[in-house]
Amino acid sequence: MLEIKNLTKYYGKDFKAVDNLNITVKSGEIYGFIGHNGAGKSTTIKAVVGIHGFQGGEILIDGKNVKTQPVEAKKIISYVPDNPDMYDYLTGIQYLNFICDIFGVDANARNEKIKFYADKFSFSNNLGDLISSYSHGMKQKLMIISALVHAPKLMVLDEPFVGLDPISSHNLKVIMREFCDNGGAIFFSTHVLEVAEKLCDRVGIIKDGHLIAEGTMSEIAGDKSLESLFLELANA
Repeated sequence: MLEIKNLTKYYGKDFKAVDNLNITVKSGEIYGFIGHNGAGKSTTIKAVVGIHGFQGGEILIDGKNVKTQPVEAKKIISYVPDNPDMYDYLTGIQYLNFICDIFGVDANARNEKIKFYADKFSFSNNLGDLISSYSHGMKQKLMIISALVHAPKLMVLDEPFVGLDPISSHNLKVIMREFCDNGGAIFFSTHVLEVAEKLCDRVGIIKDGHLIAEGTMSEIAGDKSLESLFLELANA
């Protein structure tokens, strides 16, 4: 579903943020992308979703090249950024209808999906409020709902659990697993290593723009916890 091949990204002439990165995420798979601040996680994610250009390599989403087929690639993905910035002058329901309009979701399907996910995140009573009145956690919920309503094939999530209450975090984990069990794929970053350890089918650890470990938990950590492995590799 997602193929990152020899991805290289420079900032300016000298700083190489991502260096010859290779990652594959298959349909049905939750892939956790782990690294310290500045390791290259968000840069990679923004390259995948088409926000950042890059100097080397290629990125394919279900066979669509994000550079040469950007519209086709974006039609089948959803993206939750690390900071839920939205149009503050819209209400929650107006924003969701705007997203559905962009992706061509018909009226019956959007109403059904909006109701379903709003109920899942205890958000139905807030849909008519202005986004400017929302807390960070409420904006995060709205952003997650907007990423689900158009039935993407690939979800790209940058720190999706930040700001969520415990019930919403649990429900998101369940939704992520069900999404992949139904053939979708998820590529997400998180600093919550316990979540990654329990939820992910595979994990990749990035350091200074290089992938330094990748595999299932048993393959890369053995009897260690993901936290212990990460601390060991990050400090090496």
